[in-house]
Amino acid sequence: MSARLRSLIEERANLWQQAQDTRARLDSDRGEAVDPDLSDTWRGLLDKVEKLSSQIDDEERALRSARAIDSVPDVRDSLPKPEADASESYSRAFSTWFTRGISALDGDDLKLLQRSGTPGEEFRAAAEGTGSAGGYMVPTTTLQRMVEVQKLYGGIARLATDLPTDTGNPLNFPSNDDTSNVGAILAENTAATEQDFTMGQVTLNAFTYTSKIVRVSVQLLQDSLFDLNAWIPKKFGQRIGRAEAAHFATGTGTGQPQGATVGLSSGKTMGTANTLKYADLVDLEHSIDPAYRDPQRASYVLSDPALAAVRKVVDNNNRPVWTPTFAVGMPSTINGFGYTVDNSLPDMTAANKPIIFGDIAEAYIVRRVAGASVLRLTERYAEYLQVGFLAFARTDGRVQNASAAKYLTAL
Repeated sequence: MSARLRSLIEERANLWQQAQDTRARLDSDRGEAVDPDLSDTWRGLLDKVEKLSSQIDDEERALRSARAIDSVPDVRDSLPKPEADASESYSRAFSTWFTRGISALDGDDLKLLQRSGTPGEEFRAAAEGTGSAGGYMVPTTTLQRMVEVQKLYGGIARLATDLPTDTGNPLNFPSNDDTSNVGAILAENTAATEQDFTMGQVTLNAFTYTSKIVRVSVQLLQDSLFDLNAWIPKKFGQRIGRAEAAHFATGTGTGQPQGATVGLSSGKTMGTANTLKYADLVDLEHSIDPAYRDPQRASYVLSDPALAAVRKVVDNNNRPVWTPTFAVGMPSTINGFGYTVDNSLPDMTAANKPIIFGDIAEAYIVRRVAGASVLRLTERYAEYLQVGFLAFARTDGRVQNASAAKYLTAL
């Protein structure tokens, strides 16, 4: 025991005894007026005891740690070094390959890149864009940024159910709409009737989206202080995100994702040409089952021109249906529901479908095949002293529950 620890323990024992004596005096004064100074003294002693107890605990912890270190020989240098954080190591190797090419990699980094970027995963086939073909998987952190950028360009993608998969094989996803089926009262001694579930099936594919080729000079790669290996994938994500967003909104579903406005049905057609009215929004909201109208989950998705039209709408008491936010973290609302702008949805021109309302996460699903890839085309543009880069990702989107949301048809 150290001298400091001994001193602290003795001091606490003395203070605790004083506290006990003070408490005894307070107990003996029952029935008489309690001395407020004596009560304050007792509480003050308890505070000091508690503070000393905390100091003693810290001192004992420090002594235990010191003894544990002193009792173990320092053999850290002879032990195998722990494996570095896989994501960090992969990102570092990826950055070297991205800016300087495969010749700049040592053997360990090359082996690391010849995997999908996650320790323990198997080497992917050359046809899937890795290794000797010049393509490597995007590091996890960069991939996450890339996906977030893609979602930024489509409000539907941000709200939809996200389904990541390891492979791109066709995936049959079950769907169910049982809202039209109800239970029944059963009379005594009467057999119950049967009612099957209303089941469906959604097939999710994996369409390959490409960023198109970008050429970068060798001089820029060598001399730039700018973080190109982060900036270029971000731009790739924007390109792919724009293409995905358009299909998630209006895609035909044949050779491309099925757009929400294609898989859903119309809940309301505007009553007046070129003029959005309060009744149109109310009817759209009530065109879906109340089970999907919970303000915690239901929301509007609309184009910016449609939002401009909504901001001009007033209710029957001449109050705007669009309510701006009044506090940080509180979103603006339409009729009390949140909204997301998706400019892949059309404007308010006649026959267009500019506004969707409902539980988008329940209505729409987006499948993303794990791992985007970047190809480095070193030899193709060698005579120009340029390096080509190309990113691709595999995605699909489908309506999984057409009852959970509907769209407004412009007139």
